[in-house]
Amino acid sequence: MNVTRGLIIADPWIGHILEGRKDWEMRSQATSIRGWFGLIQKGSGHVVGLARLVDCGKALTPSEMIANINHHQIPEDMIRRGEVAKWVIPWKLADIIPLERPVPYQHKSGAVTWVTFSSEETRELNRIRHETGASSSSVISTPTRLLQESVKLSEVERPVAKPVSKRSAIDPMPPLPEGRYRFLGRSRLTGGNVRNNHINLSKFLNAFPQDVIGGKNKSDVAPRQIEIDWGGPKPILTDIDGSKSIFRGRGWVRRFFEASKAQEGDYVLITETATYKVSVRLERGD
Repeated sequence: MNVTRGLIIADPWIGHILEGRKDWEMRSQATSIRGWFGLIQKGSGHVVGLARLVDCGKALTPSEMIANINHHQIPEDMIRRGEVAKWVIPWKLADIIPLERPVPYQHKSGAVTWVTFSSEETRELNRIRHETGASSSSVISTPTRLLQESVKLSEVERPVAKPVSKRSAIDPMPPLPEGRYRFLGRSRLTGGNVRNNHINLSKFLNAFPQDVIGGKNKSDVAPRQIEIDWGGPKPILTDIDGSKSIFRGRGWVRRFFEASKAQEGDYVLITETATYKVSVRLERGD
């Protein structure tokens, strides 16, 4: 399918999409459009990425909006204040391709949501899409779970990333392992998180496989563990304490915080690199 149109998306939402944090674009109306389209940064005059529109969901209630923050990245306080009460219909995206070089386009008068590209613009965007290819590592993979929300993450087939290699010294922010990966969530650190060595997973807990989430006590550990590459000499294995929404094993969290000099207001980014494997990285706060 040719890339014949583009969707205008404002900041910061366009940035979340390009960085793999956001795969639901929330809109006020449903759409029957499907297939490839250009991601247009509002006011820039450029196409900054490509994606496929694969589904359009039903209007969400406020509680459903809060439960799916990991998909749309709208802060909970904005939802509770009613600031996004109109924008509750998820347009579900897949195969997101950030463009290394944004492509300029001619913005037609009156275009607010969709822009129809000229034949030259369409030709250039199609050339980029075919050169990139759906199997390219630059494509941000979107799992089947987005289309069939009843399917657990552990049941979704994903390309297997290369094994994480051991490192001789602590490196808090090494490159991600090769292969496809999926952004799970972003947790803002509080002073209590830093002092007590834990990462709050509550806003995106449902993004993890259910069989790595256990109970409150050590006697209620989950059936499986998840492998965490935190930047140390080797990955660690732990499950998740579902009652507190934190990783049960916390010794590595202390070492991660120390190595990365984590502070209150910083963010921890968690990315799935393969089945039952995640990568943890620190992002400085404002």
